[in-house]
Amino acid sequence: MKRKCPPHFGPIRGSLDESGFLNLRACIAILLCALAGCWVLSATLLAFFSPQASLQLSEKTLSFAERVTYQRAIEDVYWRHRIWPKEHRDPKPPLDSVMPQAQLEKKVADYLRKSHALEDHWQRPITAEQLQAEMDRMAQHTKQPEVLREIFGALGNNPFVIAECLARSVLSERLLANFGHDKEPSDSALPRAEKQMPKLMTGASATYTLPTIPDAPNGCVDNTWTATSTINAPDGRSGATSVWTGNEMIVWGGIDTNLVGLDTGGKYNPSTDSWTPTSTTNAPTGRYDHTAVWTGSEMIVWGGNHTSVIGMNTGGRYNPSTDSWTATNTNNAPSARYFHTAIWTGSEMIVWGGAGMPPPPRFNTGGRYNPDTDTWTATSTTNAPESRDIHTAVWTGGEMIVWGGNEFPSGATNTGGRYNPSTDSWTATSASNVPSARYSHTVVWTGSEMIIWGGSNGSNYLNTGGRYDPGMDSWTATNNLAPSARYSHTAVWTGAEMIVWGGSDTHSPDFDTGGRYNPGTDTWTSTSTINAPSGRVAHTAVWTGGEMIIWGGADGTNYLNTGGRYCAHVATPTPTPTVPPTVTPTITPSATATPTSTPTPTPTLTPTPTSTPRPTPTPRIEPTPRNRPTPPPRP
Repeated sequence: MKRKCPPHFGPIRGSLDESGFLNLRACIAILLCALAGCWVLSATLLAFFSPQASLQLSEKTLSFAERVTYQRAIEDVYWRHRIWPKEHRDPKPPLDSVMPQAQLEKKVADYLRKSHALEDHWQRPITAEQLQAEMDRMAQHTKQPEVLREIFGALGNNPFVIAECLARSVLSERLLANFGHDKEPSDSALPRAEKQMPKLMTGASATYTLPTIPDAPNGCVDNTWTATSTINAPDGRSGATSVWTGNEMIVWGGIDTNLVGLDTGGKYNPSTDSWTPTSTTNAPTGRYDHTAVWTGSEMIVWGGNHTSVIGMNTGGRYNPSTDSWTATNTNNAPSARYFHTAIWTGSEMIVWGGAGMPPPPRFNTGGRYNPDTDTWTATSTTNAPESRDIHTAVWTGGEMIVWGGNEFPSGATNTGGRYNPSTDSWTATSASNVPSARYSHTVVWTGSEMIIWGGSNGSNYLNTGGRYDPGMDSWTATNNLAPSARYSHTAVWTGAEMIVWGGSDTHSPDFDTGGRYNPGTDTWTSTSTINAPSGRVAHTAVWTGGEMIIWGGADGTNYLNTGGRYCAHVATPTPTPTVPPTVTPTITPSATATPTSTPTPTPTLTPTPTSTPRPTPTPRIEPTPRNRPTPPPRP
C-alpha cells in the first residue's frame, strides 16, 4: 500500500493565488538585484515578471505565460470530451466559464513547484530522458488514443512542448508521490521549491521524439484486460463511489483498514494512465455507503456512514476543473441515511430510500437537490414503494425507477415504483413475471429497458435477472446461462451489452469472473480472466465508451488500490468529437501578460446511457446500532 503525502501538502499546493505568485516573483527579483548589484540580471528577471514581458522566446525555452496557454489547450481537449448529460436543461458552457485564467495559472504553478521540489531533493533537474520515457509510456499505455492524439495536436505535435507541458506535469505528480520512500521528506523540499518558482524551466539541450500512438480500435483489443497504474493511486479501500466525467474516473470516499470513512479520492485519466489526488480542502466528512452522481460539471456525493456515525445527511459538490469542494445545503435535506440510491435527472439529484437510526430503520422518503439553487425538495410518499434499502434506481429520462431491496420488516422484495418529478407522483411497477425478490443486485438502463441481475434473497445468491419495459409496464426474464450466482458485484451498460463483474457468494474466493449480456439476443458471453484484476467485492466500475474500468474493493484479506480496464467493442461506440489533427495555440503578447489562445468550438457530447454503480454491502438482517452492516473483513 502506498504512503500518503504529508498533511501539509494540500495547503502548500493551494496557497499560491495569482497575486501571491506575482508578489513572490517581484520580491525575489528585487532581492537578487540588491545582492548581485547587476543591472543586467535585474533587467532580465524583471522582464520575465513584468506584465509587458515579451513572449518571443527561444523555442527551447517556455515562459510561465506560454505554459498557461498550452495548459488551456490541454484543458480544452478534456472539456470537449467531458460528458454533458443530455437531460441537462442548459447547453454545455464554454471552457472559460468553468475554468478561469487564475485556475489555469494555478495548475501550471502547481506542476512547476513539484518539479522544483524534485530538483531540490535530487540536486538535479528532471532529465530529458525521463520526460521522453514518460511520453513513450503514455503513448504505449493509453486506452484513449483518440484523446491523446487530440492533446498532442493541441500542443502542435511539438515533442518539446508535449514533454514540458504534459509529460512534466504527469511525471512530477507521480514521482513526488514517492517522497515518503526517499531520504528527505517533502515538507522540507516543497518550501524551498516555493522560493525557486520564478526560475524559467528550460531544456536548451533537450532533443525529443514524438512517440507513436497505437491505432487499435478503441485503443484496445476486445475481451482483454489491462491493469490500471497504482502509482499515486488512492489508498486501498472498499465502499467507495466513482463517476465517469468523459475523460476521467473520479473515485472518492470508502473505508480502509482503520475502519474509518475516508475523505480522500483520486482522478484516474486513462489517456495517460495516471492518477491525481482530489483535494481534501472543504471536502465532506469521510464516509462510505454513500452515493455519487455526475452532473456534467460536478460530482455530488451525499449521505453514508462514518465509523460510529450511523447515517449522514450532508454532502459535497466536487468540481474537477478547479479541484474544489462546496458543501451541499442541509436545510430541508432528507433525514440521515446510508444504502440509499441517487440518480441525476439533468437538473436535480434525487435520493430515495436507505437505512438509518430507528425509528424507522428504513425509509420510503427522499429528496430532490437542485445544485443551481442549493435547495432540497421532499419527494412525495403517496403511493411510494415500501421502506427499503440496498435497492437499485435508474433514470429513464422522465422517471426514476426504484426496484428490489430489503424492506422493513419483511426482508428481500421484488416490488418497485416509478417516480415522476414533474408531477411528484409514484406508480407501482408490474408484479407480473417479475424476478424473484432480492437485494445487493445491480441495475443498468439501456435507453428503453431496466435490466436487473444477481444479488441475494437472504438465503441464496442469485444468477437470474429481468428486463423491465416501463412503456409496456412488463417484465421479461434474462437467460439463466449466466455467470455464477453472486452479490456485491458491479454492472455497466456499454450501449449494446450489460457487463457484470466481480462479487462473491461467500462460499468461494471472491470472483474475478464476469459476463456480457446482450438483450437483443438474450445471450451471455464470459469475460476473460487473463490478466484480470484479483477477485473482489464492494469495488467501483464505470464505462468510458470503450472500456469498463474497475477499481478498489476488498478480497476478504486486503483493501485494494488496484484495478483493471476491460475492453469491450460495441456496435455503436460513444461518439467522439471531430477536431483538427493539429491545433497550435496562438500566443499573443498583451498589456496584461495574459496569453490568449484561439478558441475551439465545443461540441456537446451525447453520452451512451450508463448506470452509476455503487458498492453493495454484505447482507445483514437489520441495521441497528448493535447490528449494523459490517464492512468487508479487516486485513
